[in-house]
Parts: sequence; structure tokens; C-alpha cells
Amino acid sequence: MAMNGMANGAGLNAEAVSVEAVDLFEWPYRLRLPFRFGVITVTHGRQAVVRVRIRLADGRTAEGMAAEALAAKWFDKSPGLSDAQNLEQLRRSLEIATALYRDSRPRTPFRLFADHYAEQQAEGARQNLPPLVASYGPALLDRAVADALARARGVNFYQAVRGNLFGIEAHEIAPDLAGFALPSFLRGLAPSDRIHVRHTVGLVDPITAADQTADTRVEDGLPETLEEVVATYGHRYYKLKVGGNVAADVDRLARIAGVLDFQPHDYAVSLDGNEQYADEGAVLELWRAMAAEPRLRRLVASILYIEQPIKRQNALSAPVTALGAARPVILDESDGELESFPTGRSLGYRGVSSKNCKGFYKSILNLARCRMWNAAEGEGTYFLSAEDLTTQAGLSVQQDLALVNLLGLGHVERNGHHFIDGFAGRPDGEAQTFLAAHPDLYHEQSGRVRMRIVEGEAMIGSLACAGFASAAFPTVEAMEPMKKAEWP
Repeated sequence: MAMNGMANGAGLNAEAVSVEAVDLFEWPYRLRLPFRFGVITVTHGRQAVVRVRIRLADGRTAEGMAAEALAAKWFDKSPGLSDAQNLEQLRRSLEIATALYRDSRPRTPFRLFADHYAEQQAEGARQNLPPLVASYGPALLDRAVADALARARGVNFYQAVRGNLFGIEAHEIAPDLAGFALPSFLRGLAPSDRIHVRHTVGLVDPITAADQTADTRVEDGLPETLEEVVATYGHRYYKLKVGGNVAADVDRLARIAGVLDFQPHDYAVSLDGNEQYADEGAVLELWRAMAAEPRLRRLVASILYIEQPIKRQNALSAPVTALGAARPVILDESDGELESFPTGRSLGYRGVSSKNCKGFYKSILNLARCRMWNAAEGEGTYFLSAEDLTTQAGLSVQQDLALVNLLGLGHVERNGHHFIDGFAGRPDGEAQTFLAAHPDLYHEQSGRVRMRIVEGEAMIGSLACAGFASAAFPTVEAMEPMKKAEWP
């Protein structure tokens, strides 16, 4: 199977590949600061790492990798499941995807995803895995396959997508895009060499020095309070978590505004409800209380959009047009399936989050939908936002940065560099290898390799390297083989 495409003047042909081997690893990490979002406060975690070997049409083999947090209480927030069970769900999703991809006949990378999408979701449902969980396995394997093929062909991720090396085409998984000109859309994507970082303020983050005592300070050379973050990084964009209690949320937002309003430049924020509100009426109550609070005048005016404020079981059952009249409302946790965004659009949602943990093909297809819908209703009506799932230094953050940069999203939520100290938990040699490969994105500070942010921006020109945004591989010898999932 071959498709013609162009990238930077060079012709690229998508080809069928076989997945010969999939190796699954994981390793533990600790956060430098506790991070509370929604119903959980995170202090430690585990990261999954996938390595694949593909065989190309000419008989050559190539390896590629991907990494993502194994996150509790985001993919499935069921209170009856423990954090450990949430991780087992994600491991099981990886096992299902591994079996489907290894047993598949040769296909283009996109067809590996698209042709097995319904099978992955159906098998996930049979094993009581919600759609977001079921999507996790293919999301990592698709990145690793794309990485392997791009490396084998000597092109970077941007060239591969713009030249359609992966074979992205009209498919029954997105019937609404049947008449959309995907090849020209892909060729028109224009990545940059830098991107604004949107800083996350979690629900237990200290705002000022008064929120900390001497014994709660980490003192590792990185900023801890919001005041210190502002002074250190110079962000222009922020993401503010709210927790479902109107009075408490307004008070905390006012304290945050007391810091942000004194910046020497304008700022913009997104408001993240993390499913803490039962319905649109409850969110409107918060919005009206915010609008009535004089201390929040500038902050309210700076809000770009409201992210998933309504519990996922209710979010797609009723319109959000009243709230949407105040600010655009976007989907995040309710974006479980490929048809979720079109469903949300019919209810008044204007946007959807891009997260690599949901699949990079999904983000590309959703951006195509935005272009198609905006052509009919007006530029800027529908949009993608770039959100984080604590992407860590190395493969995870680099592949996500490359995706959102390719999509043309000018700012991206980044929280991994704040809540996790660089390459903490990884061998020093690995950190040094990534620093040498990507000296614009990282720097050495106080003997640690950490992400570099200057005047609110990350420099990402070095991500335009062969493969999927990384000129280095993590050290799998310093990881644990992923054990067989104990699920269901």
C-alpha cells in the first residue's frame, strides 16, 4: 500500500509495516511537590515505556519508543477502584493493543490504528475498560511505530506528518471527514521552534510564601510558590484548577489573581473544572460568583476557555450553551471516543483537548474537524487546546510538545517540569544524553538536567530530528519489565 506525499520538497510514500515485537517497561517516580487535581492528590507514580520493532516493506527493521504516565484517577475516576487497579487497567489496554498490532497483517501506521480502533474499543468494553482507558494502549504503540518508521526513513515527525508518511486518509472511524482534503490539510501544518508554556496551578499549590512553613519547603533550587514561578519563568499563560466549592474556588482564585495581576505583562488563563461540577447550572453559579468579585475583574477577563467542568457521566447529556455564551467550553475527560467531539459540538462545546495519551491521530483528526467546521461557521469558532498529563522529561514531554507544535497550538499546559524535578529517578547518564541531544529544551541547573523555560517559552527546535521528536532513547536497562496485568 502506498500513498504519495510531500514534505519540505521531498516525496514520501506511506508503506505497510509489520509490528514484529513490542516490549513494555515501567519505572517509579516521586513528585517534588504534591499535585491535586479533581479527586486525587498525587505524590508518586509510574511511567510506562513502549519499545516496538517494525519490519518495513523492503525487509529492513527499525525500532521506536514512546512513554507516558500510568495515571490513577484520570482515565477512570470510579471510586470503587483503587489507584493500583487503575494502573492495571492501563497495563491491560497495552496488552490488548499489543496483541492486535502484532497479529495484524502489514498496514500503514495510520491503518494499524484505524483498522483496529473498533476492535480495541470493543475488547476494552468487554473487559470493563472505559473508552479513555482502552485508547491508552494504541496511543503509545502508535507513537512508537511512527517513531520507528520516521527513523528508518531519516525524516522528522513534522516532515512525516506533512508528507503523510503514516498514510493518514479518509476512514470509517471518522465518516464526517470523508469529503475533507486531508493531504492538503497535512501539508499546510506549520510547526515553530518555540512554544509558550501554560503553568498549572493545582488545588494544593502554595500561592505565596505565607502558604508554606520552613518544614514544608523542598529547597531544591526550583520555584515552589506561584509567586516564585512567576518570577522564575515569566509565563504569559496559566491553567487554574477549581474544585467544585464555589466559595472556596472564588477565594482561591482571588488569591491567585493577587499574584498574577502584579505581573509586568498581560496574562491569559484557562479554567479547569476537572469534572467537579454536576451540571451546567453549578458551573454557572461559579461563573457568576467570579464575575461579581471585584478582585477577579482582570482574571475573569483573561479567561480563554473553561475545560471539562461537568462530570463525564453528565457532560454529553445536556447542552452547555448558556455557559458557552460566557466563555468557550471544551471537552477533556469526556473525550473518550473518536465521535465525542462531534457529539460535544452539537451540545455547544467549542473545543477539545489534545493529549498524546489519547492518541496523536485523534488530535490530528480533531484539528481537521475544526478546520472543516470553521470554514462553514467562521475562523476560531472551534479549536483544540493543548493539555498535560504530567508528561515527564525525555520521550513523553518531547513527543507531546512536537504534536501540539505541529498542530499550531501556541501554548501548552506543562506541569511535569514543575511537579517532577527534571529526570529525577533516571540514571544521570540518560539525563546527560538527552541534554546533549536537545540543549535548547534542557539545561543543567544545580547539577540536575531540567527543562529550560525563558520568558514563558520552551525552545523546541531540536525536536525536528529524525524520528518522533527525540534524538535519544531512555535507558530500558534501568526499568522494570511491565508485569502481566491483573485485570479484570
